Amino acid sequence: MTLAADLAEAARDEIERACTLAWRQLAEHTPWGDTFEGFTPEGREVCFERSYLWEAKPGGDIRVEVHVYEPESYEAGVRLTRCIKRESLTRP
Repeated sequence: MTLAADLAEAARDEIERACTLAWRQLAEHTPWGDTFEGFTPEGREVCFERSYLWEAKPGGDIRVEVHVYEPESYEAGVRLTRCIKRESLTRP
């Protein structure tokens, strides 16, 4: 597997994990970000950067960003973004 494909696979796995929480759970902790070291599916040592940010305004949709890169190659990493839509806080 190429480096680019390996980083992309690791980023896809991480964004899936990053999006497992619901809006209500994340809203209490947004904005928030963290960087940690780990391994790609092929065993490469990489950094995982995960951020939860307000998409447009506080209390609205939450943008989830994941960046996976080799420690010495920040710019050559893979970035993925998803949006967790704000849930309705009132019941019909």
